[in-house]
Amino acid sequence: MSNERRHKRTMLGVVTSSGKMDKTVKVRVTRRMLHPLYKKFLTRYADYLAHDEKNEYKEGDKVVIIESRPLSKMKRWRVQKLVERKTVVNL
Repeated sequence: MSNERRHKRTMLGVVTSSGKMDKTVKVRVTRRMLHPLYKKFLTRYADYLAHDEKNEYKEGDKVVIIESRPLSKMKRWRVQKLVERKTVVNL
């Protein structure tokens, strides 16, 4: 058995739900795929539960999530870093 560590996957997504579960956010990852027959680009979504240790990320924030060990039944990702904070416009 080798001692080399496997490269962990990272994904860019938007926080769609926070505050409902302690230390957990739901992140939506968007990917575009080309339909094999019709050659049209389709948008596909996947939602991941990610660990947020300090409860600092809010809905609308763009974050990078990284693969980790299983933290609960559904959580296998951790929030690695914040890319962009959601901007709020006061009118």
